[in-house]
Amino acid sequence: MATSIDASAPGGPEGIILARLDDQARWYGRKSKRAQRLYKTIKVVEIVAAALIPFLTGRAFDHKDAVIGGLGVVITVLEGILQLNQYQQIWTTYRATSEALTHEKYLFLALAGPYATAGIDPPVLLAERIEAIMSQENTKWVSLQEQREKKQAPDSKGA
Repeated sequence: MATSIDASAPGGPEGIILARLDDQARWYGRKSKRAQRLYKTIKVVEIVAAALIPFLTGRAFDHKDAVIGGLGVVITVLEGILQLNQYQQIWTTYRATSEALTHEKYLFLALAGPYATAGIDPPVLLAERIEAIMSQENTKWVSLQEQREKKQAPDSKGA
């Protein structure tokens, strides 16, 4: 659903731009935390499973081979999920984007950096710069997806 921007809203265009900036910084921050949590949880489970394999190998119990084999399968599946979903890359990319947006906000509010000598209206420059930051993040995301697809594509050479 498209929304219209009311330049006469409280804070005017500057308020709208800052609201978008805050909303986007929070969104990237939340998504970064979620990806970090998923990545670390999966890695901890992998580490525990990997540590259990040599520990259990020296023990005698029923179905030992099945349990040890099952742990190997769990490790393989979890690593595949990490590669498929790119949680670590998303975590770091989204965190960097959230921080860049926050940095941009404080430069704007202090009229520092590019805003100190802006040849155009500072809110207009802010809008352009935050859209550029988000566009760069989107480009990185697309690049990650393309790299993932290349890794997953079967090798068409040879057959």
